[in-house]
Amino acid sequence: MGAIVTKTASEPAAARQAHRGPGPRGKSRRPNWLAGVGSVVWLAIVIIPIYWIVITSFKVQSSYYASNPFAPPTEPTLDNYRLVIESDFIRYFFNSAVVSVGAVIPAVAVSFMAAFAIVRNRAGRFLRGVNSLFLMGLAIPLQATIIPVYLIIIRLHLYDTLLAIILPSIAFAIPLSVLVLANFIRDVPKELFESMHMDGAGTWMVLWRLAFPLTRPAVVTVSIYNALMIWNGFLLPLVLTQAPTQRTLPLALATFQGQYSVNVPAVLASVVLTTLPILVMYAVGRRQLLAGLTAGFGK
Repeated sequence: MGAIVTKTASEPAAARQAHRGPGPRGKSRRPNWLAGVGSVVWLAIVIIPIYWIVITSFKVQSSYYASNPFAPPTEPTLDNYRLVIESDFIRYFFNSAVVSVGAVIPAVAVSFMAAFAIVRNRAGRFLRGVNSLFLMGLAIPLQATIIPVYLIIIRLHLYDTLLAIILPSIAFAIPLSVLVLANFIRDVPKELFESMHMDGAGTWMVLWRLAFPLTRPAVVTVSIYNALMIWNGFLLPLVLTQAPTQRTLPLALATFQGQYSVNVPAVLASVVLTTLPILVMYAVGRRQLLAGLTAGFGK
């Protein structure tokens, strides 16, 4: 009897588990076929349009309607890209860049300072009212205010200028930016702010030396999101500008639409060129963007 007990005690844990048979933890996980099929379907939904856009941008307009839309071009050509660049693409690209940068930087700077003031001065009745005003701005769509915005721009004598697009873009980017940045600043421990104040740091130093570095992922996330929305904006340039020299890239796509036909390969070539800056922006700020989007899930 003693020999049997000694043998059992000296037996490795893995061997004992094998003798016991598969327990709750030892059960093999069944493959989730439904999730796998759903992932493949979603990947196809995303990849197929991108594939069609890229291959069509290298096709000739005369043979586009006579060939299979999803077949790669038999004779790839860069004439569509050459046509887009020669059709004042550089000017439209510059206008979009000016509008995006000119709206994102002030919007994020004002939103960051407003979020810091709202979080660090919760007792202020005025700041609580400002925060409520920002939250109300999230419920008002751009389409509902386009006529008042148009009348204001006319009264300010800014119609048909890039500034007419920049100012409303700043106003509509602030509410969501304040909401996101305030949530991130609220997560910064109060002890850090109090220790800097005890060391003699002023409000501006605490704002830019402490709050800004700790909330940098949120700032990058908000900046990229606003830049994407403004870069792809179509309604404001359509209503607030008229001259061809003030067109942005989304509005300039109408250049390749004739009275009776549309140059589809040229339009898709311009789409590819328009998307490249967004891809570069994502590649540069990918880590900060993902950190900002997933920061709240681990808490």
